[in-house]
Amino acid sequence: MVRILAVANQKGGVGKTTTVVNLGAALVERGDRVLVVDLDAQACATFSLGLDPEDLDETGATVFMSAEPDRSTADLITTTPDGVDLLPASIDLAGADRALAGVVGREFVVREALEPLREAYDWILLDCSPSLGIITVNALTAADAVLVPLQCETLSHRGVGQLMETIADVQRLTNPRLRIAGVLPTLFDGRTTHAKAVLADLGPRYGVRVFRPISRSIRFAEAPAAGRSILATSTASKGAGDYRTLAAELGDAWGDVT
Repeated sequence: MVRILAVANQKGGVGKTTTVVNLGAALVERGDRVLVVDLDAQACATFSLGLDPEDLDETGATVFMSAEPDRSTADLITTTPDGVDLLPASIDLAGADRALAGVVGREFVVREALEPLREAYDWILLDCSPSLGIITVNALTAADAVLVPLQCETLSHRGVGQLMETIADVQRLTNPRLRIAGVLPTLFDGRTTHAKAVLADLGPRYGVRVFRPISRSIRFAEAPAAGRSILATSTASKGAGDYRTLAAELGDAWGDVT
């Protein structure tokens, strides 16, 4: 059975795309079939997996922003060098709120677009935009669970309460099966007292599972330039190991999450 995981936080720069790309590669390394769905108009996941969004004539926006798309979602998927399949994004997604404003059932367009793909994958990872707009709501409506990357700094906590409220609204109105997989501490520097204090605060503050932190590393910034994951560009690095650990933890914990 496919597991659909949304990676969401309306704050930018917390490692959503880094998590989707590298978690996807780690799951493929474990033998799983993985689809990454880029739902951000900035198309960073698309770029990070080796495609230039500006060179693409059609992307996920082709099906997500049309009441009656003339292309199937499967036609728009490409396989990347890391073995992850990708449904790419482009700047066109920036107009989604306006394009879907008058569409009945607009919260369900992503779920419906992904429905024919459920048998083809073990995991579908949804890379959400840094906002709580209609496409992010769509991702939460389509997902079984949501993972919240959170930088281990005090200011990064601001706004997470709003995300939790949005998740609660989605659970009540469009997706009662949605669960919170947990919080993923990112950009973690274990040498600092502050980072360790923030990490210790996450579980009590949000009442959810806290996964092992992802270490801060320049290797994460270098990998997208090659269009690959850190597992390919720096396979023995601590960052690559952190995402292998996350892939194992998520796989083991999925039954408890959902």
